Amino acid sequence: MGSFKIKGGKKLQGTIIPQGAKNEALQILSAVLLTPDPIIIRNIPLIRDVLKLIELLGDLGVEVEKLNEHSYQFQAKNVNLEYLNSEEFKTKGAGLRGSIMVLGPLISRFGKGYIPKPGGDKIGRRRLDTHFIGFQKLGAEFTYDAENSFYKVNASNLQGTYILLDEPSVTGTANIIMAAVLASGSTTIYNAACEPYLQQLCRMLNSMGAKITGHGTNQIIVEGVDKLHGCEHTMLPDMIEVGSFIGLAAMTQSDITIKGAGVEHLGIIPEIFRRMGIHLEINGDDIRVVPKDTYQIESFIDGSIMTIADGPWPNFTPDLISIVLVTAIQAKGNVLIHQKMFESRLFFVDNLIDMGAQIILCDPHRATVMGLNRAIRLKGITMSSPDIRAGVALLIAALSADGISTIHNIEQIDRGYQFIDTRLKSLGAEIERI
Repeated sequence: MGSFKIKGGKKLQGTIIPQGAKNEALQILSAVLLTPDPIIIRNIPLIRDVLKLIELLGDLGVEVEKLNEHSYQFQAKNVNLEYLNSEEFKTKGAGLRGSIMVLGPLISRFGKGYIPKPGGDKIGRRRLDTHFIGFQKLGAEFTYDAENSFYKVNASNLQGTYILLDEPSVTGTANIIMAAVLASGSTTIYNAACEPYLQQLCRMLNSMGAKITGHGTNQIIVEGVDKLHGCEHTMLPDMIEVGSFIGLAAMTQSDITIKGAGVEHLGIIPEIFRRMGIHLEINGDDIRVVPKDTYQIESFIDGSIMTIADGPWPNFTPDLISIVLVTAIQAKGNVLIHQKMFESRLFFVDNLIDMGAQIILCDPHRATVMGLNRAIRLKGITMSSPDIRAGVALLIAALSADGISTIHNIEQIDRGYQFIDTRLKSLGAEIERI
């Protein structure tokens, strides 16, 4: 198990380029299973979860060729479905949340797909019902082996239908779309997710010959086609990294420019940070976080305390709730952070309180942060990363704190942020990987 040793309290400066989007990658990479033709994907983030999915595709028989550091060619012309029943697959699939995304393409092209119960972050319940209900409505048969935590879906003849999702699940919507692209007839998905990464998937599938309309709205229509062909696709910058770097710069009073931030795809993210008093200069596709001694959280018009809550796109993404919370620690003013979607994601605040933050954990979903306005500096402590986003929030806190901090279980951070220590060192951070 690795650790970061951080000497905090240092102002950083320079330019940083966000990686390709993790949450897009898990969908896009799974889509290569839909055709026997070559597919080239660019701007792939070299992070643990993505590399594990690429390895899993290779184990399934997909030909994987690395073209350069962030570009790969995939060709799924000889997929070995028997591998799905192997103990090796059950072990590898269980350790990767994104393994659920291979099901839609497998049942769409081959009529069956099996996966173990996916692992991933320990941030609360992350049910998969939406995926399997969608598959069943398309005509698939679903069974769950509770004793072995193994899911099986069989579908010899998928038929287009009307599907009203019980929640606008991003991965659920993506999986159902990939299952429907080769189904007979038309499929309408209502209450669909509409975030930029799902739009990217639909654009990629359309470039492969699919007929998908409505992406970017909550009603997506998929006209089934007989087959798909190869394509080339470039992934967007990771909006979660962009938000993380904004929070880092504000907390450490650093002058950081985020180059190629994918500004048009960030939605409400820049506005939320502006409401926290952070000054952003946007020049084309670049964002400069202007260093300030004080950043003041706005109040609502009636003077009541600002509330920042997550929700399905175009609302604020839940993956940045941890970052906003830690950024508020040194702001002027108070804010209520409301994490609606996961009931265990805020428990990392105990570490921040030990560092000197003024936070009241109201319940598993809400925390009130009373900004210190730099009157008190955080102090370095030893802590452990419980999940990807909380891990980076703790890293931001450590970089702003006086003294030495140690963060254990950094494998969680590596799952979502590529070479984060090396990239932060280029900005002047004192961080050592142990």
